[in-house]
Amino acid sequence: MVTRREFLTAAAAAAALTGTGAGGLGRLAAQGRLTQQDLLRFEPLGNVTLVHLTDLHGQLMPLYFREPSINIGVGEAKGKVPHLTGADVRNAFKLPPKSAESYALSYEDFAELAKVYGRMGGVDRIATVIKSIRAERGNKVLLLDGGDTWTNSWTSLKTEGQDMVEVMNLLKPDAITGHWEFTLGEARVKAIVDALPFPFLAQNVLESEFEDRVFPAQKMFERGGAKIAVIGQAFPFTPIANPRWMIPKWTFGIREIEMQKEVDAAKAGGADLVVVLSHNGFDVDRKMVQRVRGIDVILTGHTHDAVPEVIKVGKTLLVASGCHGKFVSRLDLDVQGKEIKGFNYRLIPIFSDAIAPDAEVAAAITKHRAPYAADLGRVLGKSEGLLYRRGNFGGTLDDVICDAIRSERDAEIALSPGIRWGTSLLPGQDITFEDITNATAMSYPACYRMSMTGQRLHEILEDVADNIFNPDPYYQQGGDMVRTGGLAYAIDVSKPAGQRISNMTLLKSGQVLEASKEYTVAGWASINQGTEGPPIWDVVAKHIEGKKNIAVVPSDTVKISGQ
Repeated sequence: MVTRREFLTAAAAAAALTGTGAGGLGRLAAQGRLTQQDLLRFEPLGNVTLVHLTDLHGQLMPLYFREPSINIGVGEAKGKVPHLTGADVRNAFKLPPKSAESYALSYEDFAELAKVYGRMGGVDRIATVIKSIRAERGNKVLLLDGGDTWTNSWTSLKTEGQDMVEVMNLLKPDAITGHWEFTLGEARVKAIVDALPFPFLAQNVLESEFEDRVFPAQKMFERGGAKIAVIGQAFPFTPIANPRWMIPKWTFGIREIEMQKEVDAAKAGGADLVVVLSHNGFDVDRKMVQRVRGIDVILTGHTHDAVPEVIKVGKTLLVASGCHGKFVSRLDLDVQGKEIKGFNYRLIPIFSDAIAPDAEVAAAITKHRAPYAADLGRVLGKSEGLLYRRGNFGGTLDDVICDAIRSERDAEIALSPGIRWGTSLLPGQDITFEDITNATAMSYPACYRMSMTGQRLHEILEDVADNIFNPDPYYQQGGDMVRTGGLAYAIDVSKPAGQRISNMTLLKSGQVLEASKEYTVAGWASINQGTEGPPIWDVVAKHIEGKKNIAVVPSDTVKISGQ
């Protein structure tokens, strides 16, 4: 259930989003009249404007991205924003069915509505939005990037993030923090950071031997006559969710005590406003701001939540701006006497057909993509149904990846990581190599093949389930549930650690897995150094090229209870 305060705030946010008149953006878009002016309409307020984007995952171009159909909240987050999907999202935010807002924020009727409203995102469109806000607000604007920016596309992989760095520099961010950036390795991250014209902030990343900070913790800015302290918070579980061997000299963590010291230092240094630029994830941030005093605004990332409202936790404003360039958040603040006297907010949807691309940024994107154009455009096959991956337990694109792993690596069971990034594909759409790499491009892509006992498989599923469904957000270490191919199971998300997974069954034979029996398992994205096997994109590309037409229906192999 949504609390009364959350519901009233949501209704106000929805009214702002649909403020183009009766029928809102959906009516205008359906009539071919959705315009850039509609999307940028905003009632300015106060002396500070925070602009936030996060979790681009290397996506320079517009794309389709379906929001999750399953996003389970546990503990205090059960039934609350951002754990609302489908009709619950529409009802909470009063979104008209089949509207532009519903298309952007809900999975319902996605394939149908995509044909009406088109792709979303594109950094050249984002640049247009940001330049418009700056033209309106002048020196009141602070642009902050929440991280997961430099990696997870084919061009970012091939250039070690350089394409993203150079294009994003044209947007002139004021600060950034990170997560997947660290999978470029210590040396590469330091080389990029040293050359950035703005700071990479992370109060919670320390050098392991002497515990010196690797990056600045905060920076003070002046905007609209107010002193604004921005404190960076990188993803605290990076060495658990990603290979520790890539960043062996750095340690991470939430570091609540250190965060409190940074907030206190900012206040002592004269800050009128304290902003945390975070990659903790929504639920972690909601808990942290209840325990760390004095944070005025927290801009959250990592969990890809798009929430068209500001969630108030005590006096702290919590903002979530989605992912893949689908949205840019604008938060206007009236900061007086070291307090927020008022605010106005909009989660701006980046409908790429309605927003003119910025010429300078578009030219830079074209330049960086040109050397890889043949690879990016190579057609592998065709999708006969909707392919997507976002959600706690996977999607149809995850099923294609698992099918490819089992087929090409001759395995009984496939395991695929519960990563949230990657495009969606519509029925009848060509599947290109770029589409596959948008869902698989990473710096540790080997598709391994090995034997595992039934007991070990059970342990893996239990460990991942606890990372996601532990009722304490501080023990939720990121990602969604590992995807499985050839294996069905039941999960009770309300049970304690080690007791959530049951009825593990081989799909082919219908046999229950035996604890001591060995099974042939293949997967990818192992965090172990020296993992061997072909890169996952080659495995999936070969499979699709062999099949040509890919027909996948949503899987029901995971039986969920306790939510």
